Amino acid sequence: MMTTTPPVLLRTADELHARVRRGRRAVVMTMGALHEGHATLIRTARDLVGPDGEVVATVFVNPLQFGAGEDLDRYPRTLDADLEIAARAGADAVFAPSVDEVYPGGEPQVRVAAGPMGERLEGASRPGHFDGMLTVVAKLLHLTRPDLALYGQKDAQQLALIRRMVRDLNFGVEIIGVPTVREEDGLALSSRNRYLSAPERRTALALSQALFAGLDRHAAQEALCARAREVPATQARAEALSALGESRAAADTHAVATSAPRSATAVRAAARLVLDDAARATPPLELDYLALVDPADFTEIDDDHTGEAVLAVAARVGATRLIDNVPLTFGAAS
Repeated sequence: MMTTTPPVLLRTADELHARVRRGRRAVVMTMGALHEGHATLIRTARDLVGPDGEVVATVFVNPLQFGAGEDLDRYPRTLDADLEIAARAGADAVFAPSVDEVYPGGEPQVRVAAGPMGERLEGASRPGHFDGMLTVVAKLLHLTRPDLALYGQKDAQQLALIRRMVRDLNFGVEIIGVPTVREEDGLALSSRNRYLSAPERRTALALSQALFAGLDRHAAQEALCARAREVPATQARAEALSALGESRAAADTHAVATSAPRSATAVRAAARLVLDDAARATPPLELDYLALVDPADFTEIDDDHTGEAVLAVAARVGATRLIDNVPLTFGAAS
């Protein structure tokens, strides 16, 4: 029977800094209540640093990123279970400091400001959230001193802001995004999923279903565009089609592809249909936002956008607020 070595539990920065560094150090930051998504981050970190490197998982429920009326007191604290998951995933150490250790003397007077990107979407719904998040990430990067840090792509705006902070403020660390881990029914793994009743969970599935509907529409549009690029829409082509007796439907396919290429509006509309249905469910889904944005700054993209994009959604089901997203790539203009 295979056994796992429990990770060393560290409570203070002095204990962490006293550790002898071996190889590269990777850090995975969490607020505890670890699940398979966190385990995937730890396993990925283990693979990246190899057997000679070190993986440190942090467990810290950061009070700065919870706003008024949010679930700081309700947020699950499950350190014993977290240590078991971290051990199975391959962590060498778990750094679980107290609030006083991270914020000696109380809330910090100097904080990291997220800027305009931090005021959009999640930032608009949760004012101050990203300032608090970036402040604790900056502190934990300084405390853990990693070579690389891994974050889940489920929190796409958070990941984008961390990358921007590291670049703008010259942190000497590599930031790696890891794809979202989903449960069998498609719901993105989250510590907050445990709050959902069975009926609420059925409604909550609309988040991922809406994203997949938008993804399917996007894939269909890209396929149409690819087909249209194969044969240019010239007079010679039209004559050839006529000579071959090609159906009008095929010609219409080309016309649709070239007249409305890669339409962001259509992707949003496909996702919105699913969310509108869920708003009429019992219990209903209360939509916060549905957005199709440029990951560079999280502003909405236009229909002529090419390159990377993120389709993101946030909604409340009962008392639980959930977020999800999928990445898209809009092809080069024909």
